[in-house]
Amino acid sequence: MDKNDNPNSAGARLYALLVLIAECLVFVVKFNYEILAAIYRLIIRPELKDLTGETVLITGAGHGIGKELAHLYNAQGCKVVCLDINEKNNAQTVKELNSRRPRSAFQYKCDVSNRDEVLAVAKKIQMEVGDVTVLVNNAGIMPTHPIEQHTSEEIRKIMDINVMAHFWMLEAFLPSMYEKKRGHIIALASIAGVVGLTNLVPYCASKFAVRGMMEALQTEIRDTKPDCDINTTIVCPYMVDTGLCKKPKVRFPSLLGLLQPKEVAEQIVLAHRKNLKEFTIPRHLMYLNHFLRPLPYKCAIVFKEFMDSGVESDLS
Repeated sequence: MDKNDNPNSAGARLYALLVLIAECLVFVVKFNYEILAAIYRLIIRPELKDLTGETVLITGAGHGIGKELAHLYNAQGCKVVCLDINEKNNAQTVKELNSRRPRSAFQYKCDVSNRDEVLAVAKKIQMEVGDVTVLVNNAGIMPTHPIEQHTSEEIRKIMDINVMAHFWMLEAFLPSMYEKKRGHIIALASIAGVVGLTNLVPYCASKFAVRGMMEALQTEIRDTKPDCDINTTIVCPYMVDTGLCKKPKVRFPSLLGLLQPKEVAEQIVLAHRKNLKEFTIPRHLMYLNHFLRPLPYKCAIVFKEFMDSGVESDLS
């Protein structure tokens, strides 16, 4: 045997070192390139994605952010599939859309927390509308009271609607995206999925879970389906005036006021067209979180006490 064939030989060790140095150089170049590319995109406005002809499915389309999203995607030339457990509200949304663009919107009643219902309605949508190319997981609930006042049934319902429904929707619609090698998945998380808040312990847990799921999903798609152009976007809005946030507490409304569903929906569609991976509404909240996280825990407490922002119990 040649001595250089021995993995412990000086020649083999030198070769391994040279390979490692080369890999480190490539890493540094790629890393810095991505930083410069990100800076460039901040300065130079990127070309926005054309959404014409996309088939967009929105859960919770009967009211609030979901309804506003339905109108905005419809205006972009998309077919819009509206899912909601409230049949009356959902029908009104679809009626409004079809009055502007006939046969551009479709309604389906569905409890997204029920896997069997989701899979059954997905088959109907496939037959009656076609393949869904954009999935917007928007439906959610937000009870607001201390953890000891949450019932076990309520906690399970929060997790079923806010978390498990995302898995059932992915099971139903991700395979066709894989088959077509394209698609976009948008998930509504919350600022409560970025920081923990009083009276929202189960809700925060559900939204942190959504962020983790979506980040892992994007990584898995990139690693296992490199030929697929399937993107994900995580949206983390501050408190939105949809009726879910019954008793908001805001000390500085000019700085952190209650958001309106329409402005949130506009930011979501814009983020979709820019192909953003994750963002907060307003945008500076994510940067603020990144700034506070490395600091001592009590610094964050002092900041939260100064801002005095959150939600009161809906049981008081």
